[in-house]
Amino acid sequence: MTYQLQDLPYDFSALEPVISAKIMELHYTKHHQGYVTNLNAALDNYHAAEERRDLAAMVALEPLIRFHGGGHINHTLFWENLTPVNTYQEPSGNLSIAIRDAFGSLSKMVETMSAKTVAIQGSGWGWLGYCKNTSQLKIATCANQDPLSIQGLIPLLGIDVWEHAYYLQYQNVRAEYVKKIWSIIAWKEVEKRFAEACK
Repeated sequence: MTYQLQDLPYDFSALEPVISAKIMELHYTKHHQGYVTNLNAALDNYHAAEERRDLAAMVALEPLIRFHGGGHINHTLFWENLTPVNTYQEPSGNLSIAIRDAFGSLSKMVETMSAKTVAIQGSGWGWLGYCKNTSQLKIATCANQDPLSIQGLIPLLGIDVWEHAYYLQYQNVRAEYVKKIWSIIAWKEVEKRFAEACK
């Protein structure tokens, strides 16, 4: 099976002024495409090693699959969880209730998740996830392109804080990028993910 880069649900310029069209074009066509290309190559090599019963080669390829596979998973969700400023709507329904139960309010959740996301050392992701074992929302961070699933959480909303996601526009002011990204979160998509996770 070959993985493909999915079409964006909006134009490169649709998230301006929060994320510039140039950043979107580079992020999507170069970085995300790179993860997909390298994931497919790593999987091809893995299957070839599997046919040879070369366990050492298979184990050696696992970090590449984790990195590039995680990059593809994370970015696919990231694009879906963004929406143009003029279509922004706050969370509602069961997700809104769950946010209030877990954090006290949407603003408190945003404050907590923003602080943890900005504080990531190096590259990584800030996440709002759902824990099936406790039926609760959780805030977590992941280094590099690790997917949230490795922490036993179902990803609902991710914020990419690799420099390629913001540096051309915000330079080294990661906090400003994280502050502004909340105005383009597609909460309706997050609500759909939450409803699916709760099943």
